[in-house]
Amino acid sequence: MIAMKTVYLPEGSLLGRTENLEACATLEGLRRAQEARQILEGTAVSCDPERNLNVRLGPFWGVIPRDEAALGVAEGSTREIAILSRVGKPVSFLVTGFEEGSDSVVRPILSRCQAQEMALEHIFSAFRPGQIISAAVTHLEPFGAFVDVGCGVPSMIGIENISVSRLPHPNCRFRVGQSICAVVTGLDAGKKRVTLSHKELLGTWEENAALFTSGMTVPGYIRSIKDYGFFVELLPNLSGLAEPRPGYAEGERVSVYIKSILPNQMKIKLLLIDHLEPLESPEPLTYFHTKGVLQRWRYAPEGCQRPAAETVFG
Repeated sequence: MIAMKTVYLPEGSLLGRTENLEACATLEGLRRAQEARQILEGTAVSCDPERNLNVRLGPFWGVIPRDEAALGVAEGSTREIAILSRVGKPVSFLVTGFEEGSDSVVRPILSRCQAQEMALEHIFSAFRPGQIISAAVTHLEPFGAFVDVGCGVPSMIGIENISVSRLPHPNCRFRVGQSICAVVTGLDAGKKRVTLSHKELLGTWEENAALFTSGMTVPGYIRSIKDYGFFVELLPNLSGLAEPRPGYAEGERVSVYIKSILPNQMKIKLLLIDHLEPLESPEPLTYFHTKGVLQRWRYAPEGCQRPAAETVFG
């Protein structure tokens, strides 16, 4: 048998792939997957009163026992909401065995924990600080965005690390289910924890400002209102200052005229033009880095003395 290269992707990535569909289509395919320790995906259709997940995989109904449904559940360090919240969603798993019921129907026994352990082993052996990875947004809280870094292994991006532009809530930038890039800032194998950031991938002040010129009129968002002016976000990592005008509010989408761009001062001077209709979902992200390993990121242009964000990946 030719060994398959295991890829550890956020849950839902494998569900419709040919190799997953073929493995789940027959009992023989599932037995081969068990022997090869191939990570598969199915949909968690329900959770029984004992907190076992019932999973649809091809023509079969599999079960993930409660203690195998999420890392930390058996030890009590993970709350049972981690199981309940998977109902109706894809789940990653390894096939660990089979049981035959009184009706002679064979039921695959599955482990999500073992798939997550494999993903974590890969993360701690292959990743290092500065590594750019793919992730999927799983849910949003006022303090940050929770993401899946592979097989349901969770991590969080604090709201202060989502972008340079300050946000009232992560839903201004992300939506649940969105595929994003993130950069590893720390690895703690003992606590099985991966810490992430995001703002470093959205470019420096200079990279963002290069997309604009004086005299342009562009859309933006009022992120902060001060006595001396309105800070308007042009891009997630770029804001300018507009003179105050009555009738405008924080969070509002507006059009602005760019009066001047001053790299040495890291300033963009704006003029408010008009109110704009809000968008139904956050605008698509523009990444300046999507792969590789970052060593250092400094937001300010070279020679600019103003304090600015800087990250050194050790």
